[in-house]
Amino acid sequence: MDYFLIYLTLAAYYVAAALWLAFFLVQRQNYCRLGAAFMTAGFAGHTVALLWRTLRLGMLPAVALGETLLVFAWALAAAFLFLYWRFPIKVLGALVAPVAALLVSASLILPAGQGAVSPMLQSLSLACHVILAILGNAALTMAGLGGVFYLLQEREIKGKRFGFFYRRLPSLDQLDALNYWCLTLGFPLLTAGIISGSLYAQSHLGTFWRWDVKEVLTLTAWLIYAVLLHERLAVGWRGRRAAWLAISGLAALVITFVGANLWLESYHSFASFMKQP
Repeated sequence: MDYFLIYLTLAAYYVAAALWLAFFLVQRQNYCRLGAAFMTAGFAGHTVALLWRTLRLGMLPAVALGETLLVFAWALAAAFLFLYWRFPIKVLGALVAPVAALLVSASLILPAGQGAVSPMLQSLSLACHVILAILGNAALTMAGLGGVFYLLQEREIKGKRFGFFYRRLPSLDQLDALNYWCLTLGFPLLTAGIISGSLYAQSHLGTFWRWDVKEVLTLTAWLIYAVLLHERLAVGWRGRRAAWLAISGLAALVITFVGANLWLESYHSFASFMKQP
């Protein structure tokens, strides 16, 4: 049942991606509205599929890499749809919908975890930690994508090249507002994810912090966003500097996920989550 729903979700995301890319190219509002409708339908199916799989497994399906990508795709779609109704920045769908579709595709291609799941992972508090962290990462990913659009639009304006991108991208003020709102949404969620993870570690491992490689990398990303939020609120940072720092934070999050889970030795890695039978 859950695989059937995931395939339907994948189809909806790919249709949404095609419609939003068409909207980006030809700027017809009907494509945007249809893209939003397919994205919403895909997200609904995605939500039901994750709930179904969680009930079937008795835990949040975020143990193997493919499962985690599936959950992150859901969080990214949720963050986008929330911001889509809050801000008139429709062009973000041309990035988010293809990324969500590719993440779901990867989740179906990558192998599932091998062996029995550690009992430590079958915990509601751990599920809350994972959900908070992934939702925070999704919102901050939106800030980074908005930062990319900001730099492209600024380049068009400064170079007086009022061409392809200038006509299709939102104003600099709108993109800067997106950066701020994504930051104020994602940073508290990421912070809550770190705190809940520390409380879980204290309860099950006897220590709040182990200076594990993923913990250090996550703290580095958190500090980047903390600096950005402080400078925006206290100093009034806007524009290019805020965009670059949002992109830097996104790069740190990507390094944290890929490095700690795939390349570096960490008790957060996917391999450590499985017990060999």
